[in-house]
Amino acid sequence: MPVNQTLANFSDLSFKTAFVIYCFALILSIVFYVKQTGVVDSRVKAKELVGAGGPNVVEVPSDSDFARREASAEKFAGMAQTMIWLAIIIHGASVVLRGLSASRFPFGNLYEYVAMVTFVAMVISAWVIQRRELRAMWPWVLTPVIALLFYGGMKLYAASAPVVPALQSFWFPIHVSTVSIGAGIGLISGMASLLYVLRMRQPVGKEHGVLGAVLRPLPSAQRLDSLAYKAAIWALPIFGLGVMLGAIWAESAWGRFWGWDPKETISLVTWMLYAAYLHARATSGWKNSAAAWINIAAFATMVFNLFFINMVVSGLHSYAGLN
Repeated sequence: MPVNQTLANFSDLSFKTAFVIYCFALILSIVFYVKQTGVVDSRVKAKELVGAGGPNVVEVPSDSDFARREASAEKFAGMAQTMIWLAIIIHGASVVLRGLSASRFPFGNLYEYVAMVTFVAMVISAWVIQRRELRAMWPWVLTPVIALLFYGGMKLYAASAPVVPALQSFWFPIHVSTVSIGAGIGLISGMASLLYVLRMRQPVGKEHGVLGAVLRPLPSAQRLDSLAYKAAIWALPIFGLGVMLGAIWAESAWGRFWGWDPKETISLVTWMLYAAYLHARATSGWKNSAAAWINIAAFATMVFNLFFINMVVSGLHSYAGLN
């Protein structure tokens, strides 16, 4: 079936527009982050002054002063949140138009897969991080997403076209969409675990040095760990289901459920790491920080599978569309 070039062009334009809006949202979220850092610093200094009898010498900011500063910071948080939702809508339009342009599901190459995974990650992030106490996480979430979109648009881009014959299957949209959703949730879980590890070294109220100043607005380590755990609870079964559906498809396409193809193998390793993380996280003998490293390893393995296996290693899943 011929490609509708008009829809393909609109998809490309939507992708670029979403990327630009995400960048503006990142700038706004950084401004909020800096302002929120100032608010936290002021509160800490005020407590130190009060504890040392400071009010007799230096005027300590009142609660209304702190409220005014927080309100100023929240304005930028609200603007960032609005920009993010706008970018998500345009990002989603890019994915849908890409599929409509070729009359197929938009998972036919690595460029489309990156667009889909980042879209899922942003939808879930926007739903979770809209809570006030988590808004400081936006710069940490937007940065890797923008980096993925930039790399996808610059290095992985492939023109809209029908998929190769091997992907023309009933199982194609089911398998890839399930894996994409699991990977998107895994991205959130991995980032939360990474921030948790950093926060454990810089507890709330005890931050020190340059790293402490950078991490000060973030939620507590307990809240970050809880977010990582809850996201992994969803990522494990969804990603595992995607692997199972891929095995069923492999049996119908290649006459076997499993062949230790590089992508199959690394996907299984990733799923096992998520299972190990949840097991360690729920076992009393494990420290949460040690379990978090397993989750970070799962995230790193997923990224390795996404790029290195698709782009460097030759296998039955070499459909990156870069040639």
